[in-house]
Amino acid sequence: MNLSYWEYKTWLSNIDFTIVGSGIVGLNCAYYLSKKYPKAKILILEKGVLPQGASTKNAGFACFGSISEIVSDLKSHTEEEALQLVRSRWEGIQLLRNTLGDSKMDFQQLGGHELFLKEDTKLFNECYEALGSVNNLLESVYEQGPYYLQSNTFAFGNIHDHYISSRFEAQINTGTMMNALLSLVRRSGINILNSVEVTSFDDGQGTVKVCTNQFEFETGKLIIATNGFANQLLDQEVKPARAQVLITKPINNLQIKGTFHLDEGFYYFRNIENRILLGGGRNLDFKTEETSEFGQTQLIQNRLDAMLHEIILPNTDFEIEHRWSGIMGIGNKKRPIVKQLSDNLICGVRLGGMGIAIGSLVGKNLADLT
Repeated sequence: MNLSYWEYKTWLSNIDFTIVGSGIVGLNCAYYLSKKYPKAKILILEKGVLPQGASTKNAGFACFGSISEIVSDLKSHTEEEALQLVRSRWEGIQLLRNTLGDSKMDFQQLGGHELFLKEDTKLFNECYEALGSVNNLLESVYEQGPYYLQSNTFAFGNIHDHYISSRFEAQINTGTMMNALLSLVRRSGINILNSVEVTSFDDGQGTVKVCTNQFEFETGKLIIATNGFANQLLDQEVKPARAQVLITKPINNLQIKGTFHLDEGFYYFRNIENRILLGGGRNLDFKTEETSEFGQTQLIQNRLDAMLHEIILPNTDFEIEHRWSGIMGIGNKKRPIVKQLSDNLICGVRLGGMGIAIGSLVGKNLADLT
């Protein structure tokens, strides 16, 4: 890009903070930086026309962990560690709600439900037997136990006769949520440049030299908030994970309301008004889905279609309207990586598919590190 004097002086000179990624983490980080440093010049760089990755491509779940996830976490974590994972998700959602307001993201607390396939009787029994102890553990987060047994009221097919439900889980409109965050950040005087991909950086003394596909410039501090794409810029324990999603056309008299998990959380679905959104299937081919490339595979799409016909909508006619994918950042540990890598370099990545729940908190924590 051949920059003019005006362009360089207005947008790319005397930058105090540059944030790479305009997803939920990057936008929250910028917002809290502007509150902490009202006179700072803050720039956000986004490689997509819209925020890429998962922030605008997720399923819109405001979730804190299904019963099987908590039971699994308690096998590999201490009780306090498992509790802290849930608490951070709960606190992150409350922070997001307080920042934007429920109406700006169509927040609806319709409850969440974990379904168990008929062949998963062992898993169901294990989770059912753990209900009392898990509820007792989580009372300090919710002020009451979240999980309870519920019969198959939505008439799903080929599943156990009961769900294990959570009264606190909710859903949001991902698009309006992100649009509201973008508006909030712009009103705070923060510049966002789209279609600018950071290709490398040189962390020198005092400033960071940033190279992009369009131009080069210097910034006081550089903050990496690219989650699933983080390994393209950083040597951290995070890898990409693609999530494939579809949505139906409107369905007459759809009775299904809420958010749902199935098969140990590898599948998830919800209503969006009178449509069904369904995603997942990464467990069918972990190696192929460990990618930062968007797209769909026939293997997973066929499974999603079959689940709609056999489990979710077994007696209902429907058509698929749209299919897409998003890129998450995952690793061997569930806690996100939020740390200062040098005097001028900070990162907040590896949200593990919980970006809506913890993204605001991670963004605020990044700002607090400066």
